[in-house]
Amino acid sequence: MFKYLLIDKKFLFFLFMVNLFGTIYGFIWYEHQLAITPPIFLPFVPDSPTASLFFTIFLLFFLFGKNTPYIEALAIITLFKYGVWAVVMNILTYFTSGPLPWEAYMLIVSHGAMAIQGLLYAPFYKIKMRHLVVAGIWTLHNDVIDYVFGMMPIYSSLTQYMQEIGYFTFWLSVLSIWIAYVLTVKKQKQYL
Repeated sequence: MFKYLLIDKKFLFFLFMVNLFGTIYGFIWYEHQLAITPPIFLPFVPDSPTASLFFTIFLLFFLFGKNTPYIEALAIITLFKYGVWAVVMNILTYFTSGPLPWEAYMLIVSHGAMAIQGLLYAPFYKIKMRHLVVAGIWTLHNDVIDYVFGMMPIYSSLTQYMQEIGYFTFWLSVLSIWIAYVLTVKKQKQYL
């Protein structure tokens, strides 16, 4: 029953619109940071909206019965990674700074949903190992840009923990790539 909901055209269109508007809102949220980012790093700074953009593109093609394996690989890895990352960073902010504004709680819920939705569509992805390798390289390269070149999202109350956050983020990337592999490439091999 749940699987049928995931492929229902009305539900897919609703999910597409939610992700489209969430992506636009996410890029607006990054506006101040993007204004001070060197142009070469621009594609790597707005992590969450870029992840939801990948999923929005997947949904658009999926609505028309098409697959986009490279986009699907980028979507499943980055949605899980940045969804979990944002939830953890907001919770850490709570513990370091005290009560959060209502927007932070909204971000926790929306990013938690972001992480889950990418995984829910795993049975419909047509990801092969080459797609996963490219998406994995993108994801780990993004970590280098964020924590070696200092282009990570700005959480002023957490700046003193950047090394620890960078270490956590690297292993979260590895976990995200592994989960994507298990749910797509490995599962497809089991049915061959």
